[in-house]
Amino acid sequence: MFLPFFDSLRRAGVPVSLREFLGFLEAMAAGLATYDIEAFYFLARTAMVKDERHLDRFDRAFSAAFKGLEAIPPEAVLEAVALPADWLKKLAERHLTPEERAEIEALGGFERLMETLRARLAEQKGRHQGGSKWIGTAGTSPFGAFGYNPEGVRIGQAEGREGRAAKVWDRREFRDFDDRVELGTRNIKVALRRLRQWARHGAAEELDLPATIRASADAGYIDVKTRPERHNAVRVVLFLDVGGSMEAHVRVVEELFSASRSEFKHLEHYYFHNCLYEQVWRNSRRRWDEQTPTFDLLNRYGPDYKCIFVGDAAMSPYEISHPGGANEHWNPESGASWLARARAQWPAHVWLNPLPEKHWPHTPSIGMIAQAFAGRMLPLTLAGITKAMRVLG
Repeated sequence: MFLPFFDSLRRAGVPVSLREFLGFLEAMAAGLATYDIEAFYFLARTAMVKDERHLDRFDRAFSAAFKGLEAIPPEAVLEAVALPADWLKKLAERHLTPEERAEIEALGGFERLMETLRARLAEQKGRHQGGSKWIGTAGTSPFGAFGYNPEGVRIGQAEGREGRAAKVWDRREFRDFDDRVELGTRNIKVALRRLRQWARHGAAEELDLPATIRASADAGYIDVKTRPERHNAVRVVLFLDVGGSMEAHVRVVEELFSASRSEFKHLEHYYFHNCLYEQVWRNSRRRWDEQTPTFDLLNRYGPDYKCIFVGDAAMSPYEISHPGGANEHWNPESGASWLARARAQWPAHVWLNPLPEKHWPHTPSIGMIAQAFAGRMLPLTLAGITKAMRVLG
């Protein structure tokens, strides 16, 4: 019955291999998640998803494969409802009061209920609505959705209404993951890890297996060789827009900043407001007293640094194009001049915009920044960060 699920995953673009699928089947055969739909979901996801980017595709394929009786062949359902009596009794002991258990026993018990369900699955042809016997919606049948029966099996209904179903036959809905939305610090870290420049430095503490094999073969005895550990040597200068319209994007920018500090050992960060000018700062509370001349940064950090700007680029166009256009001070040179200097100093540069990309055409200043960065303005989403790391690499 799981072959349609495997086909659904492949059609959805989840790169699941036959070996992974067989491993999933072995886990099911071992009884790791036989009658627990949540455990079944996580078991299948663990066995067949290797990359966080494919979680959304997996959830969609799972929903398509197990969305209810309409998508599952009747033969598969008949096999699936062969529930052991001891499991059903334990379920009753866990979830029902003594009074409810006595009522169910008076009506014939779980065994009678499941036998009737199996028989009606075999007899029923097509969809049914209303009534008191067939599996469908509404009515008083003990099998189906959106009806009422004091002893029933809920099938294909998102949530309970009467709270009286003795068994729920459906998968719970899980929130989709999508690489077009902000997914949190952990997933941002995964995307940032694509920007790597390995170098070995520090004490020789890591086993050098190839060198150990060669030295042992030459010496005739085990001659252990070590080497310095590899570390990500990429250097990043990060400019973060703060205040004003950026207040709406504080959470996602904080997540990016936290992930960046964790992933990049050589990270320098500075703040600006709206556009880059002659001064930047590290402490926003003291930004008027402890500013750093932008020229100092251009001279301090060489062209080997990767430069990342983060901001919504929403401002008056004059703040970019004209001297004196800044909204908090008189800038002797236009913001565009300073952005040009930054791009020239750090050829590997991008601008990440937390504003949804569909809104960019409605703000002239965003178009001006995007044009200046020549296609290197990208959305602050998982997909955008992943593409940015390729551009910087």
